[in-house]
Amino acid sequence: MNIVFLGPPGAGKGTYAKKLANILNIPHISTGDIFREEIASKSDLGKKVEEILKRGELVPDDLTNTIVKERLSKYDCKKGFILDGFPRTVAQAKALDEILKKLGRELGYAIYFEASEEVVVERISNRRICKNCGKIYNLITLPPKVNGKCDVCGGELYQREDDREEVVRKRYKVYMENTFPVIEYYRKDNKLFTVDGSMDVDSVIKEVLNIIRR
Repeated sequence: MNIVFLGPPGAGKGTYAKKLANILNIPHISTGDIFREEIASKSDLGKKVEEILKRGELVPDDLTNTIVKERLSKYDCKKGFILDGFPRTVAQAKALDEILKKLGRELGYAIYFEASEEVVVERISNRRICKNCGKIYNLITLPPKVNGKCDVCGGELYQREDDREEVVRKRYKVYMENTFPVIEYYRKDNKLFTVDGSMDVDSVIKEVLNIIRR
């Protein structure tokens, strides 16, 4: 069961992928998480990625393709996977087809979570993260009990550079320019399924499971 999740940043792909990965017992693979691990380790790759993300730009295809190929080759992906954050361009979608072909597999579903720019901006610009334990809050939907402090460890909350409103809007614009054609790519291949990303989490999960089970 090989699945790709598509949608603008803030559409909820990561949240849905984690829940569905547990239900379906397949790994959730997020290129964003892989990049953040590299940034945290302060590797050469991490430093390059950090500068790119701070500018609100996308990581180059060749770099991303290599990382994805290595990850999909691992044993835990034998029964399938949920790929979140990739592909972002038609070139990446074609690269993924080639990667899967070499692994003797085929993509089953490309699920697109539709969300407007204003929904995305509201979700992401209100996100805050604890500097100590990494717990994520949202000032509107999941605010901390004490402003600026983590409920779990009391650590200071901060806003990531790429979560600032002006960067979010730029990311959304980049998405519409570069990633929207990917939706058409999968639509023509009869693998695209669209879900309303503005619904509550349980409703979205139910809809995705209905799509897969059909």
